[in-house]
Amino acid sequence: MNTLIAFLVTLGVLIVVHEWGHYRMARACGVKVLRFSIGFGKTVWERRIGETEWALGLLPLGGYVRMLDEREGPVAPHELDRAFNRKPLGQRAAIVAAGPLANLVLAVLLYAASSWIGTQEPRAVVGTPPAGSVAEQAGLKAGDWARRWSAADEEAWQDIDSLTDLRWQATSAALDRRDLRLELTRADGGGRHEIRLPLATLEASEADAALIRRIGIGAAYSEPVLGELVPAGPAARAGLMQGDRVLRVDGREIVDAAALRALIRESGRQGEPALQQWVVERAGSVRTLAVRPVRVLERDQAFGRIEAVVGTPPATDLVRLDLLEGLVRGVERTWDMSMLSLTMFGRMIIGEASVKNLSGPLTIADYAGQSAHLGLAYYLGFLAVVSVSLGVLNLLPLPMLDGGHLLYYLIEGAIGRPIPDVWIARLQRGGLTVILLMMSLALYNDVARYLGLH
Repeated sequence: MNTLIAFLVTLGVLIVVHEWGHYRMARACGVKVLRFSIGFGKTVWERRIGETEWALGLLPLGGYVRMLDEREGPVAPHELDRAFNRKPLGQRAAIVAAGPLANLVLAVLLYAASSWIGTQEPRAVVGTPPAGSVAEQAGLKAGDWARRWSAADEEAWQDIDSLTDLRWQATSAALDRRDLRLELTRADGGGRHEIRLPLATLEASEADAALIRRIGIGAAYSEPVLGELVPAGPAARAGLMQGDRVLRVDGREIVDAAALRALIRESGRQGEPALQQWVVERAGSVRTLAVRPVRVLERDQAFGRIEAVVGTPPATDLVRLDLLEGLVRGVERTWDMSMLSLTMFGRMIIGEASVKNLSGPLTIADYAGQSAHLGLAYYLGFLAVVSVSLGVLNLLPLPMLDGGHLLYYLIEGAIGRPIPDVWIARLQRGGLTVILLMMSLALYNDVARYLGLH
């Protein structure tokens, strides 16, 4: 139920703001607005306020603002100057663009509000990078604390607020195909140290789990200490106890929980796990125990498991910004997300990125519920991401979308006359086909993710 409520709130806020942008700009340009509707289908609520009908439809999957327009019906002579089609090209374009721009402005405010409230984020202390990853090859080690970042071709350094911020900067740099410099505090206390992540060599085309693994900045650093054990599980049968610090496994030094988890999982990849010799520290004494992980098969993936919590909770910090810093962060994140969205759309069109990146209502609903469960600041951040996506999507030059209408006006400005109605009708049918195809792909991706096929 909470997921459904969070999803409906998400849709409602974004749609209302989008249509409100059209409405306010239309009023500012002197256009008469006949109807402001949120939702489609059967009208469940309707009220006239002034000269505008306000309505709610049964299906909350969109909305529209209906304006006085000679192309949709007769207009009284005394109201011709208030008809949309009679307005100058610049005003018509402004009215159309105001919806997507309202979503982008909303995203700035949402990101800013999330920053003002503050979120508890994992400190940018990294776990063991995967073997062969860029981070591992660059010399990043478990326990290193990333303090600042800089683009490889720039001198200015920026503070790193959290591990989430570090992953964002690394992923953005990889997608932009540029290297990233990091200033670290080494785990061994050796002071500040600079490394360079050659992310341009990845030639990344899409942001997915595979890219995160190739970059190598994943889980936060966690002490290799055991938490709660499942009674009669492999760990309990071997004599392990909650609070044991794992020092070595089969002679291999364990530096953090990520390395230990990876070793446990790998033990069951090829067959039944072998008996392992674990050296643990317990209450100041060191002892050796024989541990045999159990092999588990999930979603056609085999791996080892010891039926125990592995690792302590990572160190976290409250990341909160003041009024001006929050607004600046909101503008920066909105711009970055807009560019990322445009880049991904472009790469999907030319085949450099998979259409699996498209997400539909099921994924949005799932993420809405998860973020709402985490707290208001996280939900506002999620809402900002979706608002950016909606704004950018509507600015794409596709018929049926706001960007398609802006394209018509651009052509009209270039040739000095409107595009003939017959061509508009054909383009609209083509645009509708493309949009329906995108919606079908997005829904298919949602179902495939739910079934574990992606």
